[in-house]
Amino acid sequence: MPADKSPVDDPPKSSPDKLSIVVFSGSFERVHYALVMAAAAVASNTPVTLFFTMGAARALERPAADGTPAWHRLPLAEGSGSAAAMDAGFRATGIAGFDDLLEACVALGVTIMVCEMGLKALGIPADGLRTDLPIAAGGVVTFLADASRHGGMLFI
Repeated sequence: MPADKSPVDDPPKSSPDKLSIVVFSGSFERVHYALVMAAAAVASNTPVTLFFTMGAARALERPAADGTPAWHRLPLAEGSGSAAAMDAGFRATGIAGFDDLLEACVALGVTIMVCEMGLKALGIPADGLRTDLPIAAGGVVTFLADASRHGGMLFI
């Protein structure tokens, strides 16, 4: 640091002190990108809460009986193909895959919350969710109470 500059001269941090992401869309690309945003933010020392609701909550369902992850059944927002094929394409080009991003989010301390109302609307029982993830149940009030008044909020 130059001798004529002190830490108090630094401008205040302009980025949010927390990121709260409502993951509403059930399309694979949008849920995948919510995970990208969460992993990047938490890796940059910004705490994150992902609030899965409506179609996006399907990504957190238990795998099928044959072990196929539930996110494989997510539709694509654009074009044709499957979530699994798109994910494989991402990985082939060096983009993190869905499971890699989800695991990174968990390892880095992202809070994963699922909306109780969204589960009811979709007919998903609470025990129908993945057991390998630390998923907190809650509603909109819980999510809003978790958010920071100096944080950022995204709706995907």
